[in-house]
Formats: sequence, C-alpha cells, structure tokens
Amino acid sequence: MDAVVILLLGLSCLLLLSLWRQRSGKGKLPPGPTPLPIIGNILQIDTKNITKSLTNFSKVYGPVFTLYFGMKPTVVLHGYEAVKEAMIDHGEDFVGRGSLPIAEKINKGLGIVFSNGNIWKETRRFSLMTLRNFGMGKRSIESRIQEEAHFLVEELRKTQGSPCDPTSILGCATSNVICSIIFQNRFEYNNQHFLAMTKKINENVKILSSPWMQVYNALPALIHYLPGSHKTIFKNTDYVRSYTFEKIKEHEESLDVNNPRDFIDCFLIQMKRLRSRKRLTV
Repeated sequence: MDAVVILLLGLSCLLLLSLWRQRSGKGKLPPGPTPLPIIGNILQIDTKNITKSLTNFSKVYGPVFTLYFGMKPTVVLHGYEAVKEAMIDHGEDFVGRGSLPIAEKINKGLGIVFSNGNIWKETRRFSLMTLRNFGMGKRSIESRIQEEAHFLVEELRKTQGSPCDPTSILGCATSNVICSIIFQNRFEYNNQHFLAMTKKINENVKILSSPWMQVYNALPALIHYLPGSHKTIFKNTDYVRSYTFEKIKEHEESLDVNNPRDFIDCFLIQMKRLRSRKRLTV
C-alpha cells in the first residue's frame, strides 16, 4: 500500500509540474497544438512519418510552432524561408545547441557536435585548423583518397564480378580516409576491431534518429533506468571510447611535439600547451 501511495504522489507531482511548465511557457513561445500533461504532443505525432506530421502542424500554426516532447518545449522551424531567416539572417542568435539528455549522458557536454559556448567554439576552431593542416578541403588530401581508392578497387575485385552489397566496403573506404588523419594509419577491410567500431557507430546513428530517442530525451529521468535501445548506445559508445583511449595511450608513449603525425598527436600537443599556460598564470 505504501508503494502505491508513493507512486501516486510521484505521478501527481509530475502532473502538476508538467501543467505549471506548460502554462508558464505560454505567451513566450510560438503557438502550437495543446500538449497533454507529462507526455506532451507525442501521441499527436506519427512516428512513422514525422515529416508529414510537422507539415500538417505548419498548415495550422504557421512555419514556426511549438511542440512538447514530454515536458520539454521544442520550437520547430518548418520550410526553407523560416530556416533561412533563423540560420542565415540571424545565425549568431541561433549558433547554440539545445540540451539533449542522451548527449549529456554520453559526452558530458564535451566534444563538437553537442557542446555549447566557449567549449564548442574552441574545440571547433582547433579541429578545423588541424584537419585543414592535414589536407581536409585541400588538394593535398587527394593522395590519401587515391591510396584508399586503390585498396577499394582491390577489394571489389575479390568479388570476381558476382553480385554484392557494396555498402559496407564503401563505408570502410570512407572511414579509412578519416582514420588515416585521426590515427595516422588505415585499417584492412577485414580488421575485426575496425569492422566492430564502424558497425557500432552506424548502429548508434540509427538509434539516435529513432522515435525511442525522442521519448528518452523527453523523459530521461524515467526512461534511463528502463530497458531499451538507449542501453545499446551506451554500450557501443563505451567500446569506441575504450578503443580510442588505447590509441591515445599509444600516441602518448611515442609523442614527438616537434613532429605531429596525426590529429591525436596535435590534440595531445595542444593539451600540453594549455596546461603550461595554466601553470604560468597560477
């Protein structure tokens, strides 16, 4: 009986909090469909055809409208003109990224894709500069691409003209060009660590774009402890992170600050410089 009472009290508090947040947001946010307590507008969206649902909402509420995913309001920009006005005409005002609970759990607010503020600006500036130094966006990267194209052709020849799905092979070729910049070396197409890593990254991308992730981001405190595909994301991320840390450790042991070999070397050198500056300012 006590457990039932506690559960009812918890649900009542969530209901009241949801109603309060929805009402306090009215007047400050664009119009939109009336959300339900706790779950928001989730039931009003066709998860199999989200694009069609958003288009239908835009016909009723205009190109800028508000949807609630759980108790969290989300402003939707629908159509070329609305997106252009926000991202191009007012780009500086929209440079930030919204907080995604799944990304916070994975990256702790670090990295490039989901970070914000000075961390994002500094990491992005350093990454772009380093990648350009290694040829990204320049003709100098052609040699890496041509080298990988040679291995790609050899791998396709192994099929001896029989029908095959080239998706995996083409994905490996693209990943190898990136790996040659990040890790200095490419991987054989049958390298099990390489295949496992690319598979887990692709699996995470697929899960992150699924309707389940919308549910997770709407109710993270509840969904996080339940079984679901979000557990697979954490497991896959741990695998990729563990492998990357191994490579970083190898780089630390053979690091030459005067002769950076790849992106990891440059990152380690930058970390040393920042630590030195902090010591000098203390």
